[in-house]
Amino acid sequence: VQLQASGGGSVQPGGSLRLSCTASGNIFSMHVMGWYRPAPGVRRDLVATVDSSGTINYAESVKGRFTLSRDNAKNTVTLEMSSLRPEDTAMYYCGLVVRPSYVAYWGRGTQVTVSS
Repeated sequence: VQLQASGGGSVQPGGSLRLSCTASGNIFSMHVMGWYRPAPGVRRDLVATVDSSGTINYAESVKGRFTLSRDNAKNTVTLEMSSLRPEDTAMYYCGLVVRPSYVAYWGRGTQVTVSS
């Protein structure tokens, strides 16, 4: 499985950015795909993910501000980030976790910087 991430950048507080990630290769039918970022004590903490059934999970800190969508035909997930805060600044990683084995695949990180 290969993950190609794009998007990110720098924005002022309150601004918006978009992240996209496309998976290719042997994509397993049962998996969770989405975005992660480092958190204190956690190398890659969940930001927003969608599973094979379409169920979406968000970190509490981003609910109401971030929206994750999935294009199954293109194996792409897109994270629309709005009302960005300085604390959203991080390297964001696209990840795909196979179920039930929990084997994880990661894309290159993409930097999001929120600063005035």
